[in-house]
Amino acid sequence: MAGKLYLIATPIGNLKDITYRAVEILKEVDVIAAEDTRHSLKLLNYLEISKPMISYHRHNEDTKTTELIKILQEGKSIGLITDAGTPGISDPGEEVVKEAIKEQIEVIPIPGACALINALIASGLGTKEFTFYGFLPLDKKLRTEKFEDIQKQNKTIIFYEAPHRLIKTLQEMEQRLGNIEVVLAKELTKIHETFTRGTIEEVLETLEDVKGEYIILFENHAKTEKQIEIENINQLSIEEQFEIYTKKGLSKKDAIKQIAKNNKVPKDTIYKRFI
Repeated sequence: MAGKLYLIATPIGNLKDITYRAVEILKEVDVIAAEDTRHSLKLLNYLEISKPMISYHRHNEDTKTTELIKILQEGKSIGLITDAGTPGISDPGEEVVKEAIKEQIEVIPIPGACALINALIASGLGTKEFTFYGFLPLDKKLRTEKFEDIQKQNKTIIFYEAPHRLIKTLQEMEQRLGNIEVVLAKELTKIHETFTRGTIEEVLETLEDVKGEYIILFENHAKTEKQIEIENINQLSIEEQFEIYTKKGLSKKDAIKQIAKNNKVPKDTIYKRFI
């Protein structure tokens, strides 16, 4: 009979956040697969648990998945943990779960800390619907595609960011999405846990010594086709805008009124240019 694969959530900062059930399972399993064995050893020592460990991270996931499945097929149970949080959420776990299910091996989740959920519930943003993007891709094309997808969403958006890329990412967000309201969650459950709220410009002004783990959250409101059309037209000169609206069938007066409204300027200012 095959063993069981336990996906065990571990603390994201405060070691006291480990659950009773997680401790029990860690004591019961035959092997612990850890993202970084040296890092996880600190937690296991704190819990006074000593078990055989296998390194399982994104650089060896392909080869180690086969090894873990073999151990499970031998009837041994495995507890999968990551450096912090829930396995499979921006951390290793997805591949071995897929293979285990394929081999009809029981997969059991042991719930606990998850940084994105903790950040969301304390953010003050909408929690009914949200999309989590993990870490945004570094490839320019893929990154652009992600932002284009984000712009279509009408919900809370969440993603993680490394400290050395945080400022550039916020600047890129301002360029692509505007100076929107954001929430920046840092070092959750740790001594220096902070939530910074404000526009991107306001948040950027608070960033000095950028260290630790960051989560960026904001509510995106997708623009209608009409809004996008107006924004595109507004990129043109006043004369070009006037030509577009008159070709659409608007009278000169109505075209001037529309241009003034879109550009938020007095009608007289536009009127003088065409009369």
